[in-house]
Amino acid sequence: MFKSKLVRAVVARWGRARRGMTLGVRVAARDGEGRVMLVRHGYAPGWHLPGGGVEVGETAATSAARELIEETGLRAERLVLAGLYFNPAFGGRDHVALFRVDRFERGPEPAPNREIAERGWFSLDALPADTTPATRRRLAELYGEAESDGRW
Repeated sequence: MFKSKLVRAVVARWGRARRGMTLGVRVAARDGEGRVMLVRHGYAPGWHLPGGGVEVGETAATSAARELIEETGLRAERLVLAGLYFNPAFGGRDHVALFRVDRFERGPEPAPNREIAERGWFSLDALPADTTPATRRRLAELYGEAESDGRW
């Protein structure tokens, strides 16, 4: 556990030193029953919206679609940019593009692995207790229960 935290810290600092800004994506996929897809990572606590980092040469939308398929097996029919957020907790240089997906095709669900330990559909009024505060805020903003302050 200690070694993986140390490695992540070194990699994160190296990445920040090499680039002026980082960009990540998250995707809020909601099914016809009003449930949202959340994932639990093998390397970080809590439940999160699916997503990850934008790779070199990739658009944010392409990255969001790729991460959604890789982490959940869902293929978005249409991604809608819902917001762009500053993430001060990640070195003061990170931003997160949040996309909304209401129509998607279900593909094969990926097997649990080191990155995604678990995934599931949850009603907005019955999110897992350890859903991250940022995920809760984004869902409240997306579905009309809160105003955004622009920070992740």
